[in-house]
Amino acid sequence: MTDAPVLEMREIRKTFPGVVALDGVDFALRRGEVHILLGENGAGKSTLMKILSGAYQKTAGRITLDGEEVEIKNPAHAQALGVATIYQEFNLVPHLSVGENIFLGREPVRAFGLIDRRAVNRQAAEVLGGLGLNLDPRRPVKGLRVAEQQMVEVAKALSLDARVLIMDEPTAALTEHEIKELFAAIRGLKEKGVSVVYISHRMEELFEIGDRVTVLRDGRSVGTFDVKETNKFELIRLMVNRDLTELFPKEHAERGAEVLRVEGLTTRGGLKDVSFSLHKGEVLGIAGLLGAGRTELARAIFGLDKLESGSVKIKGETRRIGSPRAAINAGLGFLTEDRKAQGLVLPLSVKDNLCLPSVDKFTSLGFVDAKRERGAAERYVRELRIRTPGLEQKVVYLSGGNQQKVVLSKWLCSEAEVFIFDEPTRGVDVGAKAEIYQLMNRLAASGVAIIMISSELPEILGMSDRILVMRAGTVACEFDAKEATQEKILECALGE
Repeated sequence: MTDAPVLEMREIRKTFPGVVALDGVDFALRRGEVHILLGENGAGKSTLMKILSGAYQKTAGRITLDGEEVEIKNPAHAQALGVATIYQEFNLVPHLSVGENIFLGREPVRAFGLIDRRAVNRQAAEVLGGLGLNLDPRRPVKGLRVAEQQMVEVAKALSLDARVLIMDEPTAALTEHEIKELFAAIRGLKEKGVSVVYISHRMEELFEIGDRVTVLRDGRSVGTFDVKETNKFELIRLMVNRDLTELFPKEHAERGAEVLRVEGLTTRGGLKDVSFSLHKGEVLGIAGLLGAGRTELARAIFGLDKLESGSVKIKGETRRIGSPRAAINAGLGFLTEDRKAQGLVLPLSVKDNLCLPSVDKFTSLGFVDAKRERGAAERYVRELRIRTPGLEQKVVYLSGGNQQKVVLSKWLCSEAEVFIFDEPTRGVDVGAKAEIYQLMNRLAASGVAIIMISSELPEILGMSDRILVMRAGTVACEFDAKEATQEKILECALGE
């Protein structure tokens, strides 16, 4: 790594109607470094990178690449300048091969314009080999693990001769082993002189892979620091402009009567004889490796997946929950792990999304009481501090953390008695995480029962009263949270 900047962004300003998203942001990237971009949801990280990748046009400011000022017109122009982006949601075509995805739209051709398949596979193998990957370029992408798909995205960027690589939440869906593989590839890129802008809400990754870190807050640069000369708590304070004394502010609520009992839950190809109980005021953590059956359990309880056998009892009464509507009527709420695809209707407004599961509450004689609906929406936007220009703002334009708050609000509005939280803090910043944890405390104190599924063991240990560990579709272990450790949970999850 050298001190010479390969990229400089100076006094970058971006405005949208009624909103200043960036207000004079400075950002510099050295050759061969991993530069972490930190900030709460809505701080301006994604907007700044969308300007660099050509998706947005800046309102003001200047950008230089290797000392030469450039006006990045569109994503294709950014790629031509050597700026490549790997988004959290992959841009791969599942039914095409690895090689076809790497060179999509840029395939080598033979006579008469026919694609040279041999050349595609040969060149793809060279790029993959440069990353130390032993992937067959002829394999369809749909058969790859998530981590392997991530590496295909990296290979695609390298095939463009990228000198700047933007990685947005690259580890969100990866296991610990896969994260190590990705970090090894990133270190290899650094040695080749590639500069990486790395966006992540996982603070521990910053200190493992980062060289420098820039903090944004409310669309402004707070400062840039060497990773070795700062610490987690100082960076959190800079991000949220306040001290967070505890990362997991668990408050133990009084455990009440049993509200949910699951007995012998079995689904085709998923769950195998799963049984447990849940009490009012209790947070039940569900841990396990990817593919262990955690999300399948949530879907089965909420009526999304058909049961082959087993029963669900709510307050001692066996309920036949064959659909999400039946689950909602039974007092269940489900915060899905994929908020964009399953938790929200992105083209609809904040108000419409928030009130969707509770529309019956606001309807009389077939007509919606718009005043009551709006009042409820205003209440939850205020209580959860959802950052939005107004209730009619389309949810698609909100930041990830604020989208998550809208999903939370819609289940609060439905007055659910059992909440199923599947990865409740995935993709949200530390400030929003703290607010979600405090909300969980308030819900538990009010007698609500919570099932929390999480891949982050510190979160499971910090916020749970009891912990179930799933393995191969069944409950392998149960711990009282006071007795559990990361080592015990991992040993159980791995079957050791």
